[in-house]
Amino acid sequence: MILVIGGAYQGKKDWVQGRYRLEESDWADGDSCSEEDLFQARAVNRFHLFVRRSVEEGRDLSDFADTLKKRNPSLIIVKNEIGCGVVPMDPLERKYREQDGRLSEKLAAHCDTVVRVICGIGQVIKGSETADECRS
Repeated sequence: MILVIGGAYQGKKDWVQGRYRLEESDWADGDSCSEEDLFQARAVNRFHLFVRRSVEEGRDLSDFADTLKKRNPSLIIVKNEIGCGVVPMDPLERKYREQDGRLSEKLAAHCDTVVRVICGIGQVIKGSETADECRS
């Protein structure tokens, strides 16, 4: 798996599409996809919104990184970094940020490559720098 993180509107999806030559049909959208869609897609954009929906539904995602690794080991996960700001007062928002952060840690541990994209520029923070070596 490959994890691509960064702030909102930093060009993460465009960076992935350029690097891995993905078609629009290769993508799942975390805002609306099902769990099964994640197991079939080549890539998922806005994965943090899948996490948000799951938390709102009361789902526990503590083992979800393991499930993703088993069911779709070549998935490219694109998500915003959401835990770097002020701690929200709303309990649901805090729970969402906590679950997203814990899941991100587990995903990063499972991924061969982790990239941070800032201003459309990808910086490999774990793993290989070439696209051919990143795909498993």
